[in-house]
Amino acid sequence: MINGIAAGDQLAKAHALDTVVLDKTGTVTRGEPTVTDVLPVAGIGEEELLAVAAAVERGSEHPIGEAIVRAAEDRGVGPLPATEFEALAGLGARARVQGREVLIGRPRLLAQRGVERGDLGEETVEALVDRLAVEGKSPVLIAREANLLGAIAVADTVQDGSVEAIAALRGQGLDVIMLTGDNPRTARAIARQVGIDHVLAEVLPDQKEERIRALQAEGRVVAMVGDGVNDAPALVRADIGIAIGTGTDVAIEAGDITLIRADLRGVGQAIELSRKTMRTIRQNLFWAFVYNVLGIPLAAGAFYPWTGLLLAPWVGALAMVLSDIFVMGNSLRLRTARLDGARSGPSAALAARRAAAA
Repeated sequence: MINGIAAGDQLAKAHALDTVVLDKTGTVTRGEPTVTDVLPVAGIGEEELLAVAAAVERGSEHPIGEAIVRAAEDRGVGPLPATEFEALAGLGARARVQGREVLIGRPRLLAQRGVERGDLGEETVEALVDRLAVEGKSPVLIAREANLLGAIAVADTVQDGSVEAIAALRGQGLDVIMLTGDNPRTARAIARQVGIDHVLAEVLPDQKEERIRALQAEGRVVAMVGDGVNDAPALVRADIGIAIGTGTDVAIEAGDITLIRADLRGVGQAIELSRKTMRTIRQNLFWAFVYNVLGIPLAAGAFYPWTGLLLAPWVGALAMVLSDIFVMGNSLRLRTARLDGARSGPSAALAARRAAAA
């Protein structure tokens, strides 16, 4: 049992899925971004920009913030004192560094706070953001007292097996959608790398559940795959929530199925196991139905007045035994179905065999 839902119920739902929504960070990508570019405005050095940004991000648990802190440490940039840290969901963060307010985050955050958009070297901020996005990098802007200090570019690498897993999902006839808070250009660059055509970009954390609800309103049967705290409401809302086992405890608790490893191939395997289970159940029901429709009337002598046919007791007993052997043998074929890296309750494969034989 997971979250009060029997594994057999999860398998029954999974076979009907037609849409799989993948959260980008930590699911399609590794969720371990690294700093690729440090781009200060004129008059500000790279070390100063990193020091200010790292001072704010030391209070953050976001992967991008951790990447900036690591980059500062790798360059030997010492920490600056920071107070009044505040995480701004889906936008960035703010804090007071050496007594002065610093904002760090998406271009949208700085626009909302009235920060003047200057030039970064020979490029305007808009041109820089566009260029980095096309390269698959996420630009983070830093401002101090409403003055732009510069930008830091962060990139995440694609998870091993993501391309193969997504190709397998599409081969199963599923519509694969990537969900991310990145801007559309960055999101599409990552999506192209892994073979995803449909992208929902610039989705704030509290909007993920709404996007799943909207897809369901279109008549879709939706699976959501995620690993973070912010993914939990969407995992619960989806018809099947699939959590990455290496993610947060909240996401694992919210999911119906948990992938033990951070390997998306387990998603397709779980869905394939569900489809094989339901196919086996239908075969077993068909055989039992045919046996009973023909066998019971013969045993009762319903056709004897016209045909003279009457089923001897030993023949009926043998037919029943053969029927049971067929059902059990057909169900045991599911032993060959592998569900590497995924679990749903105590044993998904065992639950599948039990459901098929019931």
